[in-house]
Amino acid sequence: MAKTNDVVIKIATVNGTGSASANGLLRKAIFRMGVPVVGKNYFPSNIQGLPTWYEIRVTGDGYQARSDRLDIMVAMNAQTYAQDLAEVSPGGWLIYDSTWPRSKLLDRDDISVFGVPLSRMCNENFDGARARILMKNIAYVGVVAALLDLDLDIITALLEETFGDKRHLIDSNMQAIRLGYDYAHANFTCPLPMRVEALDRTRGHIVIDGNTAAGLGCMYAGATVGAWYPITPSTSLMDSFHAFCRQYRVEPETGKRTFCVIQAEDELAAIGMVLGASWNGARAFTPTSGPGISLMSEFLGLAYYAEIPAVVFDVQRTGPSTGMPTRTQQSDILSCAYASHGDTKHVLLFPADPGECFTMAVQSFDLAERLQTPVLVLSDLDIGMNDWMIPAFEWDDNYVPDRGKVLGAEELEKMDKFYRYLDVDGDGIPYRTLPGVHPKGSYFTRGSGHTKYGNYTEDASAYQDVVDRLLVKWETARGILPPADIRYSRFNSAAVLTVGSGNAACVEALDRLAAQDVNLNYCRVRAFPFGDDVREFIAKHDVVYIVEQNRDAQLRTLLMLDVDADPTKLVSLLHYNGIPLNAGFVVDGVLDAISRGRAA
Repeated sequence: MAKTNDVVIKIATVNGTGSASANGLLRKAIFRMGVPVVGKNYFPSNIQGLPTWYEIRVTGDGYQARSDRLDIMVAMNAQTYAQDLAEVSPGGWLIYDSTWPRSKLLDRDDISVFGVPLSRMCNENFDGARARILMKNIAYVGVVAALLDLDLDIITALLEETFGDKRHLIDSNMQAIRLGYDYAHANFTCPLPMRVEALDRTRGHIVIDGNTAAGLGCMYAGATVGAWYPITPSTSLMDSFHAFCRQYRVEPETGKRTFCVIQAEDELAAIGMVLGASWNGARAFTPTSGPGISLMSEFLGLAYYAEIPAVVFDVQRTGPSTGMPTRTQQSDILSCAYASHGDTKHVLLFPADPGECFTMAVQSFDLAERLQTPVLVLSDLDIGMNDWMIPAFEWDDNYVPDRGKVLGAEELEKMDKFYRYLDVDGDGIPYRTLPGVHPKGSYFTRGSGHTKYGNYTEDASAYQDVVDRLLVKWETARGILPPADIRYSRFNSAAVLTVGSGNAACVEALDRLAAQDVNLNYCRVRAFPFGDDVREFIAKHDVVYIVEQNRDAQLRTLLMLDVDADPTKLVSLLHYNGIPLNAGFVVDGVLDAISRGRAA
């Protein structure tokens, strides 16, 4: 069946062969044609030479989740050929380098197999081993362009933008693309029944990954200090922040840098630096992943009890232990919510895409200072390192950072006595001061028992008074955090509830279920503690399907703990193999639950 702007392409290559540039060129060309597109990268955590895959989903409807089918496989890695062949959906196509013979035992009768002598063509037209490897990958761009009817003028323009005045690189890349393009036209029916046709649905949009968006958001939020220890998949967040600051945070007259980025010796040191900078009045943050959260827990408990603002970005990956560092999960929800020993609870934000990584970066600093507590932003590898199409960022130039209850010199001068941990306003949030502002504002910051006046104590009632007041602050936080994204299709007694990157797959799944006359309401939680809107949403339904990407139903557990959700109505749909969630998993899970009587 002929399809337009609904195709999934996967390219299997070897890590370190320059395929990222070729794959990016394909994705960008489709985007420039005005067609929504999303890219998912599956790469190894080890050294160069291992298998890597890149998946391009062309979706005229603008869906952003991974697809549950594969139409075209470009199999450039002989080591994974059998696996790549098996992934192609019936009726699809496989493209391979036919320079070398291929076992007929690997053929499939239900797909079309196209052999293109990519290596031979590049060996005949280019000199040097490295150049031939690179050009072979560029040549498959030409093959795909011919089969899908991509605009070569757009591809040429992209090469010119990439290489600028390096004409020889533009010409050599276009030569390789033409080799593949002309061969495909001479030997296959082009375009395929499944093709790409120009639209106008990308205007006002950009393609960006979540780590870059979060790094930009931190700069716009006014962050001036970043401390981190490199860890996959969060390192590029600090790289982006650093790059933006070098461009925009340097005084033009003096060349003085107005930011500080520190690579610490480990994650424990990194969060310690952040707390020190925040205590001194800077907006400071650290990006990490699950293993880093484990190491930071003790300092996070100190920040909670001593009430020091801090922002942590947790770009989640698979666990436990080292797990699979380059695969995605949502398995840090509980460890972040209750990081550290004792009665400790932390504010969490859950971005669903790079757009929210930007906006929630700004919100996280405002909330951390307003609430005087750590705020953890839980992204994941799928959001952080993959290519998403989102509306272009907007910014209000009138934005003023919310520094919370900070007393200045004039206010302190008028006071008889300053007490650091006294709840003056009844919202659980005391007033704080910054070092050096005024002698009256001095106090002893401690992680040990202290009274509401800031004095050391081991008195039972004085200690309990402080930790009870922290619960008042917790309830204040509940009312000011971002509300849930709630959608009612009609009055239904069943619903889907998810978090973070689960949004893309769930939104698409709801459309597919509605097409089968299965209508469900929808809730995406955006923050913890959960608001009354989440509590009320669950209460209105007889069954709520909880879609999350971990084995142990951590979101479901948190809902029961925080809003006393009835566990009998919470049905878990758990996806945790490290590959991004797709709509098919949600659809199948809901339909299976309905068949077993778990729906109204």
